[in-house]
Parts: sequence; C-alpha cells; structure tokens
Amino acid sequence: MIELKTPEELERMRQAGAIVAGLLTHLEGLVAPGVKTKELDAAARAFIQASGAEPAFLGYRGFPATICVSVNDEVVHGIPGERVVKAGDVVSIDAGVKYRGFFSDAAVTVPVGRVSARAQRLIDTTRQALEEAIAMAKPANRLSDISHAVQQT
Repeated sequence: MIELKTPEELERMRQAGAIVAGLLTHLEGLVAPGVKTKELDAAARAFIQASGAEPAFLGYRGFPATICVSVNDEVVHGIPGERVVKAGDVVSIDAGVKYRGFFSDAAVTVPVGRVSARAQRLIDTTRQALEEAIAMAKPANRLSDISHAVQQT
C-alpha cells in the first residue's frame, strides 16, 4: 500500500535529499591525487554532523564507515581506509543520511584528473542512462519504462 506523505514530511524528505546532495558536492571537491579514502569518510562525517543529520550507513549491519568509497574496478560499498587516490582513478562515493526520521541516499562518480578513454566512456554512458531514466520518471509511466530507457542506453 502506498502511504501518502504530509506536506511537512515531504519537506523533511527534501531537506534530507539536499543534505546528501550538498555532501556529495563537497566530497567531489576533495577527491584528488594523494587523498586517502578514510579522509573522505572523515570529511563526510563532519559535514553530516554539521548539517544536523546522522550517517545512515555507519553501523548498518556492522558497516564501519560513514560513506562507501569504491575506486576503479571495486564494486559498490567499498570501505574507506588507507587507499590513496591516484591521478587516472575513477572514484565512486555512496552516501546516505538520516534526517528528522527520513533517509536519503545517493552516489556520485568522480574522475580523478584525466582518465582512460574507456573509463570516460563508462562515465558518460552511465550519466546518459541516468538522464534517460529520469526523463521517463513521470506520471502514467511504469517502472518498466524507466528500466527500458536505461537498457536502451
């Protein structure tokens, strides 16, 4: 059953989403050669706390970090640690917060300087797939319309 949200609940959801969006923008600016993934995690924790939110991932099923950081061919949900980001890496950051009873979660992929043509093609294609999916997320469409747009891309 679909539970309709009140205008106040919708506003809290928007606020949670805005915190995650701001966090990802902040972290994108910190991704550079020489940074350790645990430094990104520490910056994320400070940003979330300053925003009045709580890290959604920290402690979830034992997860030990605030964000997930995956570099190059690592599959999602990488645990931040001593790994040092290098020029040419592709860094994916997944972040989530709990804010006033609502969760928001999003991810971003950041090329570190100049990346290989293959990596750039992957980044460009996945961005295009996301844009096509968003374009199909409208009233009267079905989830299959969204997934079809992604598959076609």
